[in-house]
Amino acid sequence: MRKVLIAICTVLGFGQCLGQASAADYPTRPIRLVVPLPAGSSTDVIARVFADSVSQKLGQQIIIDNKPGADGAIAASDIKRSAADGYSIMLASNSAMSGVPATRKTPPYDVTTDFTPITDIGRYNFFFYVNKEIPAKTLAELVAYAKANPGKLIYGAGNITGRLSFASVVMSNGLDVTHVPYRGEPPAMTDLITGRIQAMVATSGTGIPQVKDGKITALATVLEKRSAIAPDVPTIAEAGYPDFKIEPWAGLFGPPNMPAEIVAVLNKAFREAMNDPAVKQRMVEQDFALTPSTPEQLGALVKQQLDIHRKIVAAAGIEIIP
Repeated sequence: MRKVLIAICTVLGFGQCLGQASAADYPTRPIRLVVPLPAGSSTDVIARVFADSVSQKLGQQIIIDNKPGADGAIAASDIKRSAADGYSIMLASNSAMSGVPATRKTPPYDVTTDFTPITDIGRYNFFFYVNKEIPAKTLAELVAYAKANPGKLIYGAGNITGRLSFASVVMSNGLDVTHVPYRGEPPAMTDLITGRIQAMVATSGTGIPQVKDGKITALATVLEKRSAIAPDVPTIAEAGYPDFKIEPWAGLFGPPNMPAEIVAVLNKAFREAMNDPAVKQRMVEQDFALTPSTPEQLGALVKQQLDIHRKIVAAAGIEIIP
């Protein structure tokens, strides 16, 4: 067998041959899965659920490496610089892959060329929330309140998705409101409950427990389907915005120029995990909708969402970070 391999390598060239052999044997050691958010976050929980399932399918451990900060740019930059051997991959959200390049004058990476798409993973659920003192039970009533009280409504955002989602409604209705940025959703939610801000768009994990406790009101979800954990809350389309374009998505990426054979192995393993009943149940608990795809479909999503994010940033007059 060794003589056959040497003969093949002599014809193909040893560099190409060894690369093919490596791809054929992959994986032979643990795989690092970079997560752009801290331990305990929704994305971290999702990554760990997948890590357990995929580890069993590949026969190698998936090690979680949390690298939070800079809206995911720290984690993404790490993957961009990593070896393209399939042993460093990233579960990235739209914050890093859509928001960062749309809001930076000089982005730290080009999402269309500096990463290898592997598979779409799913959609986070975000909701429009308001303080209990605001006389609004629907998104239309919130808009009417803001129009009747120009300059008085203050909304917060703990991430790019929250900021752009609310900004799209503000832009559609020509509202005079004030935005307050926060370092994450928890402090913004605290201020929403106490009335320091009156509205925000945030994840279900951050806000729905507060809704169930009667502290705030949920007006709409940003996804196309109603949430299983808040089925009485209408979708953004049902609330009067059928052309709402922001998707709070997550996908699996590797460094640039990963071998197609390794991409195929990872794509298959993660898509099989998405069919695992235990994984599906945990995703329901996280209010996270699974959306497996081909690498090409994920690549197309990246380009589509980057274009949408850039258009909303420009139209809403959001300041570009140097």
